[in-house]
Amino acid sequence: MQPTPRTSVTPTLHLVCGKIASGKSTLTARLAAAPHTVRISEDSLLAQLYPGQIASLADYMTCAARLRAAIAPLALQMLQAGVSVVLDFPANTPASRAWMHDLFLQAGVPHVLHYLDVPEEECKARLRQRNASGLHPFSTSDAEFDAITRHFVPPSEAEGFHVVRIAA
Repeated sequence: MQPTPRTSVTPTLHLVCGKIASGKSTLTARLAAAPHTVRISEDSLLAQLYPGQIASLADYMTCAARLRAAIAPLALQMLQAGVSVVLDFPANTPASRAWMHDLFLQAGVPHVLHYLDVPEEECKARLRQRNASGLHPFSTSDAEFDAITRHFVPPSEAEGFHVVRIAA
């Protein structure tokens, strides 16, 4: 069997920024439908690797840091092998974006930071629907939404990203 020839498509690192329930996972699933593209989902991996172990923001921070350390070399290898990577990880703080910035610099590939600019009340309404559906691996209360959103920082031009803003 002959291997399928690849088209000359430049691999790209796709990143997402937006509050909880702003549509990041929906967007990343759509982006990952492109040929020669893979999606890596933080929520899915955290739920599989740490079932029942993430009960607080501190727990999330610890587990997410471990996951990022493990995923970075894999994402880098995929990008360098010519595969586009869609990171379904929240690029919601300067620190999280710095990690992602290092990834595309190391890989030497283009990137796009998709910023979903959705009002908090709309996000909360979507969050309540998501929680009620039971389809998401994590359930988040309004109080938890507020606590997590206090740490949200929109991307700034000084951070050096190619930002595509998506309004609600």
